[in-house]
Amino acid sequence: MTNPAPADAAAVALELERLRGTMEAGFARVDGALALLVQRSDQSDRQLADHDKRLDALERNRWPLASLAAIISLVTLALSIWQATPAQ
Repeated sequence: MTNPAPADAAAVALELERLRGTMEAGFARVDGALALLVQRSDQSDRQLADHDKRLDALERNRWPLASLAAIISLVTLALSIWQATPAQ
C-alpha cells in the first residue's frame, strides 16, 4: 500500500475542515430552532395554566347563581300565592 501524496492529504484535511464548519453552522441553527421551540412551549404552558386558573375561578363564582335563582323563584311564587289568596 502506498501513502497518499502530501497534496492529497492537504486537500482531504481542507475538505474535512470545511465539513466541520458546515456541521457547526448546521448544529447552531438546529440549537437556535430548538431553543425557540422550547420558549414557545413554555409560553403555551404558562397560558394554559393561566386559563385553567381563570376557568376554575369562574366555575367557583358561578355556583351560587343557580341557587339564588331557585330561591328567588320560590320567594316570588310564595308572594304570588299569598297575594292571590283572599284576605279574611
